Amino acid sequence: MRFGIIVFPGSNCELDCQWVLQSVLGQQAKLIWHREKALSDCDCLILPGGFAHGDYLRTGAIARFSPIMAAVEDHARRGGVVLGICNGFQILCEAGLLPGVLLRNTSVNFICRPVHIRVETTETPFTATCAQGQVLRMPINHNEGRYYADDETLARLQAHNQVIFRYVTAAGEATEQANPNGSLGNIAGVCNERRNVLGVMPHPERASEELLGSASGLSLFESILNYGRAASPTHR
Repeated sequence: MRFGIIVFPGSNCELDCQWVLQSVLGQQAKLIWHREKALSDCDCLILPGGFAHGDYLRTGAIARFSPIMAAVEDHARRGGVVLGICNGFQILCEAGLLPGVLLRNTSVNFICRPVHIRVETTETPFTATCAQGQVLRMPINHNEGRYYADDETLARLQAHNQVIFRYVTAAGEATEQANPNGSLGNIAGVCNERRNVLGVMPHPERASEELLGSASGLSLFESILNYGRAASPTHR
């Protein structure tokens, strides 16, 4: 399967993603500079974490207008798989590819630590190899990770089963104490209605080898691979 990793000025997790895809999973993964205007032969696009354009104005607000984003939006409209991680999640929300917004953590502090998230549904290309209710452990690394949506948007998310991950305890309970940033409903990740675009705040690429303390995040990438193989058996 062919992956494209979009790199903005200030991105800092693109090489982590590339390592997991190439060295751990043996896939093609190329870096694509944000000034490019076209995508070629990419089955899945990843918008990695970091601080695109220094997070000036607000997170993702400038990156949303990068030339490459028109191609990202077209890829998503045609049913292509798109994964936004942390800053990538913020950019996808700013671009209107995902509902809601990411606000400043309620603690008003930058947070960098492992958290637990629960898989709310396996009916996506990103969670198909997981079990519903499975608890994954991976790190967060953000200042604006508090997911928020208005009541109408939240009701639509719930009605269409678009909340994919929630912050929970190690035992799988969605408590206030388990919510690291004050996200509405402990939400850690959402998808679009078509289910081919996912945004997640924790970093699966930093939890894809046991050497790093957890390999939970690998399940997201393996799910994408399985989805790609099922869609096109020639993509191995």
